[in-house]
Amino acid sequence: MLRRALAALAVLPVLATAACGGSGDTGGSAAGEPAACEKSEGKVKLSYWSWIPGVDKAVAEWNRQNPDIQVTVKSTPAGNAGTYQNMSNALKAGNAPDLGQIEYDSLASFRLQEGLTDIAACAGVKEAEAGFADWTWSQVTFGAGGEDGVWAVPQDTGPMALFYRKDLFEKHDIAVPETWQEYYEAAKKLKKADPKAYMTHFSQTDPNWFTGLLWQKGANLFAQDGDTWKVGIDSPAAGEVADYWQKMIDEKLVATNLQGFSPALYKAWNKGEVATWVSAAWGYSTIRDNAKATAGKWGVAPMPQWSAGDKKAGNWGGSTTAVLGKSKHPYEAAKFALWLNTDPKALEILNREGGLYPAATEGLKLDALQQPVEFYGGQKIFDTFAGAAGDVNTDWTFGPTMTDTYRFMGDGIAGALSGKGTLRDALKEADAKTVESLEKQSLDVGE
Repeated sequence: MLRRALAALAVLPVLATAACGGSGDTGGSAAGEPAACEKSEGKVKLSYWSWIPGVDKAVAEWNRQNPDIQVTVKSTPAGNAGTYQNMSNALKAGNAPDLGQIEYDSLASFRLQEGLTDIAACAGVKEAEAGFADWTWSQVTFGAGGEDGVWAVPQDTGPMALFYRKDLFEKHDIAVPETWQEYYEAAKKLKKADPKAYMTHFSQTDPNWFTGLLWQKGANLFAQDGDTWKVGIDSPAAGEVADYWQKMIDEKLVATNLQGFSPALYKAWNKGEVATWVSAAWGYSTIRDNAKATAGKWGVAPMPQWSAGDKKAGNWGGSTTAVLGKSKHPYEAAKFALWLNTDPKALEILNREGGLYPAATEGLKLDALQQPVEFYGGQKIFDTFAGAAGDVNTDWTFGPTMTDTYRFMGDGIAGALSGKGTLRDALKEADAKTVESLEKQSLDVGE
């Protein structure tokens, strides 16, 4: 997905160098040739930042198996909730961790700020390509001196579906909506039956969630013509999505005072005040771990469709494990990144503890993904997400300054939710500011 979108970056100076050598050596290589990725001497200590729940258990398993390469993990907030800014600051200060969790949509931003290490020359990296879903590998590779660099290891994906409260739907005689129009009608019926209840929440702090909704609609935010970027954040298709949710907001059918991944939201789930969540596969553990009082009351269905009979899904999130640009131990860091995202034991831990839906093809064969899930009343929910994964349109382009774009979108969404403008206004403003952001990076922007 990013290969076409990031092709323009290949014409820029190579910003991120492939760290090489051992014991802190950062030697170079001839222009256009990948630097070596050599094993460090002696025992190595690596640092890793991640927001995956329970990732420390996977790291502990690695440390048990690899006494000479020990990893210390730091639990951080989600990327756009603070980790990316802290990571950028640490890169500038020269004290960044060796590895970091970075979502696919934010890789290009770190590439532009010299934040990533090309690990293509590290042992086993290029050979690992066959073990990942094609589109995820294309997201972590793009041009470097005429050759494909490898800038991270794919970790998980985020095909989206509808989490819904089966008990509330049954209580109020609400059918599971198959279209967005039916979803709107269901929201009105729920509100009439229980004025304190909301169909869902609309967070001020999750612009990438809203992007997943745009993705399903086919409202591509970016396109590329040669070396020229085209920005379409306020496209007609995106406007239709914005208008739909603006109507839901105006009619008070969605909660606008609940932030994503917040104690207030979890309380609302437990009290039955929020009946659905359009979310990604990894969201199953978010509900499970934070709304324990609702065990057995949730179900999972495909995303509502814009036209009856369609089969289209959005994608929200999905991450990689990247070796950052200042690491002195790229060989060992790459070895850990590969293990974390391909080893059966590691994948099982990350799915069980963090709810990750693996990018590794073998990971999709995990026994847990084939079984009924007790919290969801014994439903085999991952069958739904497997179907959604096949319904995600991979003809999608992320821009090279997505962290900026998300910030612009988030600011506009916050204004719309507080009555200062609309979601359409938010898209229009984000579009204009993104153009400015690209131009500041000396990228060519067309009409």
